[in-house]
Amino acid sequence: MLIGSHVSFGKKQLLGSVQEAISYGANTFMFYTGAPQNTMRQKIDEELLKEAQDLMIKEGIDIKKVICHAPYIINLANNKDLEKWQFSQNFLKQELSRCDELNVSFLVLHPGSAVGLEKTEALNNISLALNNILSNNYKCQILLETMAGKGTECGSSLEEIKYIIDHVNYNIGVCIDTCHLNDAGYKMQNFKEFLAIVEKIIGIDKIKCVHLNDSKNVLASHKDRHANIGYGTIGFDNLLNICYEEKLKDVPKILETPYVGQTWEDKTKIYPPYKFEIEMLKNKKFNQNLLEDINNYYNK
Repeated sequence: MLIGSHVSFGKKQLLGSVQEAISYGANTFMFYTGAPQNTMRQKIDEELLKEAQDLMIKEGIDIKKVICHAPYIINLANNKDLEKWQFSQNFLKQELSRCDELNVSFLVLHPGSAVGLEKTEALNNISLALNNILSNNYKCQILLETMAGKGTECGSSLEEIKYIIDHVNYNIGVCIDTCHLNDAGYKMQNFKEFLAIVEKIIGIDKIKCVHLNDSKNVLASHKDRHANIGYGTIGFDNLLNICYEEKLKDVPKILETPYVGQTWEDKTKIYPPYKFEIEMLKNKKFNQNLLEDINNYYNK
């Protein structure tokens, strides 16, 4: 099973990301090349990159299964302000170039939000922008993430994802997010049935990444609020089935579940849950004391 989580990309860059992933017992991971909310980016340090590559080889982490995530500020769907639309395209080109420099094969992208435009027009904007961007022939492949349908988000249905794929002249893939799918109205409790729908509409082979998250929301709520594994409306057993689905055995499963502890106002008292959630999934046994165990571990 390929299982990991979102990790940081700080001063030690990819080396720090690998070290953090290893500390969680992961054999893959996902990272942003800088803060997802801004454009500040460090130059890639070749020595740190070499150290990261050596450590991945030593620990059996395949760089071809590592995932990068594009910044949230990119919105290819709305072209009302042509300068902002062009900025999003240029910034995505920069991120793809950084992925190529890091030898990362996949970049997950939120398709974008229509923000006042008719949905088909927004989907056409995404497709046009991706055709412009991908004409540069990057090695890294873009994966469109399935969205919850919050606000004017594009990509909350498989049909919308297919529309973009069909109108892009380059090979793009898909990242399915279990929380987003639940919130968009797809039953993760019937995952094999869902995969049959995927096969019919876009093809299971297009799925290159799974964001494995529980949801705080009921089906079709369109809210996008992640919950810790087994502590939401999808449930542990259903997420475990997804994790071990044979048709997706070679697809990385990435946790983006909430930090555990007090509140975000006191960031010294919140802790990553990933070591414990990965352990649960490997052991195939739900830990009813998960939140308490995390707090105890980081406060010992």
